[in-house]
Amino acid sequence: MKKKTISGASRKKLSDPKKLRGTTRLGRVLIAGADEMLAHIRGEIKLESYTVPGPVDVKAIRRRTGMSQAKFAAAYALNPRTLQQWEQHKSEPESAVRAYLTVIDRNPSAVADALQG
Repeated sequence: MKKKTISGASRKKLSDPKKLRGTTRLGRVLIAGADEMLAHIRGEIKLESYTVPGPVDVKAIRRRTGMSQAKFAAAYALNPRTLQQWEQHKSEPESAVRAYLTVIDRNPSAVADALQG
């Protein structure tokens, strides 16, 4: 199971503000991102990162809860048809949903309690 890492950096101003005059907001964001990459490569800053769960076996997670597809979908606020698509490998859950399913797998009662308010 391969994990993907997404990185972000502390918002440290690296570009000379005088050079950025007349650029669009998008241009400034792109330049700041490029500056952060270069600073990271040079070892000047350390980028923060987090791990996104790789592929999950949705059917196995649901079966471990002992619920039918309909009950699982209702209990965890999932679309039943989407759940079927994931279990039949016709589509894959996005990274945030994979993280959510991982939490459900590890502590289903905590998620159910949180959703019930």
